[in-house]
Amino acid sequence: MKILMLTPYLPYPLLTGGQTRSYNLIKRLSSLGYEITLFSLVKSKDERKYVGELEKFCREVKVFNRSEKPWTAENVLRTGFSFYPFLVIRNWAEGEKSAIAEKLKTEKFDLIHAETFYVMPHIPKTRIPILLVEQTIEYLVYSHYAQSHRNLALRPFLFFDVLKMKYWEKRFWGQANKVAAMSLEDKQIMLSQLPTLDVAIVPNGVDSKFFGKPIAQRSKTPVVLYLGNFTWLQNREAVDVLIEKVWPKIKAMIPSAKLWIIGKDAQKFFPNLSTDDIRIEEVDDVRPVYQQASVLVAPIYGGGGTRYKNFEAFASGLPVITTSIGIGGIDAKDGVEVIVRNEPEEIAKAAVELLRNSNLAKKIADHAKILVKDKFDWDPIAGTLSRIYEQLGKTS
Repeated sequence: MKILMLTPYLPYPLLTGGQTRSYNLIKRLSSLGYEITLFSLVKSKDERKYVGELEKFCREVKVFNRSEKPWTAENVLRTGFSFYPFLVIRNWAEGEKSAIAEKLKTEKFDLIHAETFYVMPHIPKTRIPILLVEQTIEYLVYSHYAQSHRNLALRPFLFFDVLKMKYWEKRFWGQANKVAAMSLEDKQIMLSQLPTLDVAIVPNGVDSKFFGKPIAQRSKTPVVLYLGNFTWLQNREAVDVLIEKVWPKIKAMIPSAKLWIIGKDAQKFFPNLSTDDIRIEEVDDVRPVYQQASVLVAPIYGGGGTRYKNFEAFASGLPVITTSIGIGGIDAKDGVEVIVRNEPEEIAKAAVELLRNSNLAKKIADHAKILVKDKFDWDPIAGTLSRIYEQLGKTS
């Protein structure tokens, strides 16, 4: 079966959740015999050096340039004079739509796989079945961003953009032949907006073997970890809560504890946080970080999608403390595979308990490891996606 796949990023290197998801699924779909032609967006010429890694699994890889920085005057002006929201304008690539049209004239595809709604404007009118995969419900994410923006004068403009985003996100859901959500919660939200929508669940996952392979030893010093892609507002908000309301209480109870804030652009967004007790860093391989830390503490309050950090920590044998929003979309039970607390004071108290009770920490971590291996490994998830491909491909 021949698949034309569109992604708003090059799925390598594995620096973000989206890249991790697409790379792992492409790799496994290729091994199942699917012939994938990949059209991706890049922000800089430097990213093109990674095309070869995708060519190992794809029949062809084509990349197109989007603006390197999101908040340019051109992007803002184009959004102001466009029916499309900022997210679509920011991810628009000149030449991609015409290249796709030409490709569809010269080759026959069984299915178009669009990863995120904001790549959909690049798809010309076609009778080929379209699967739209929504990694998160974007209008909800950006609504939270607008509500929490500190500049009150900008909020009306941000909310207007959210209205445009909601309109187009729903419209593209309706244009696709099938939509895939990350979780039951996301599926239910979609159906509340469009009750007749055909929605499947293709969750995020983890390479259990990769993250479960021992390559580092647990630190003898208590280490509280927060890990994420800090270009995302929810991760920056979580760090603010952690630093202001959670970490001081943990430190007061366990003076020897250390805090690690690790992830994409960590030093860019938190340049002044580093101390003898607080490590701020971006790393190429997160596995040693997960395996050395004592507990992952994630005070997340912005909704949407599922969190890769949970899956990776579970697979690494690291216990997780997060909020009910932070564990959203994952069938993990409080007190069994995860500790769920919503108030910062309760999060700090739970972290201290796990840091002091190694048996409880191990019990939680062991249960979580079984959960991801059984339900959230990329192999069965690729199998689910394969079945959707086969179903849709028969209609082409």
